[in-house]
Amino acid sequence: MTQFKKITELPSLYDHLEQLDTQTLLQYINQEDQKVPQAVAQVIPQITKLVDLLEERFYQGGRLFYIGAGTSGRLGILDASEIPPTFGMPHERVIGLIAGGDGAIRKAVEYAEDNKDQAWLDLEAYDINTLDTVVGIAASGTTPYVLGGVETARKQGLLTAGITNNPGSPLALAAEIPIEITVGPEFVTGSTRMKSGTSQKLALNMITTSLMIRIGRVKGNKMVNMQLSNNKLVDRGTRYLMEGLHLDYEQAQEVLKKYGSVKKALDALKKD
Repeated sequence: MTQFKKITELPSLYDHLEQLDTQTLLQYINQEDQKVPQAVAQVIPQITKLVDLLEERFYQGGRLFYIGAGTSGRLGILDASEIPPTFGMPHERVIGLIAGGDGAIRKAVEYAEDNKDQAWLDLEAYDINTLDTVVGIAASGTTPYVLGGVETARKQGLLTAGITNNPGSPLALAAEIPIEITVGPEFVTGSTRMKSGTSQKLALNMITTSLMIRIGRVKGNKMVNMQLSNNKLVDRGTRYLMEGLHLDYEQAQEVLKKYGSVKKALDALKKD
């Protein structure tokens, strides 16, 4: 086995940043950011495997758990929190956990990520079982909170994946499905909230969006199960029904009000 190398800690390709003017800084940051989608493209086969296995488990009532610390934990929580309003799924089907608990979402909790046993304790609070899936997120691939959670989950028979930006890291070796996104050194050395975090966000978007499509939460290209929680979304749902049922705006709005969701209205009224 080749020796593990922390790419995320390598020196930036740029130096003397404090001497650069604002436009040059932005151009260089953007130049680096353009490498991210190319790196994500390389791991599509691994993401495909994860989503296909998630689909099987979701049909049986399984859940998706993200575990992470710092930026990685916050990104997992962000992705999980967007699933109910976007796709109408119950909050308990996709869950994000962060080292240090909910208070760490806004303010860092000292040394919380260093407890290797805590993630599994956090997961056990949800009566986790073998239909569930645990995805650890850690740019370094060495975060004890994430590593311990993934290792224990796999030993307990759960499906596990690890999203990391260091190939060959302990997280990649511990997870059944390693998703190793090599974005290279950060613009500011070691600042994994930048390219590494962006790559994680893209991967999470891909995982849950494709999963929701596969389990029937999207029709055509529309979010037909979205929660109608504000005027903007009610307007969007109305326009979906105008298109799908060939109604004028007022008629579509009445139909939406009657059935409570775009999908229910389409299922009840759309003719083949």
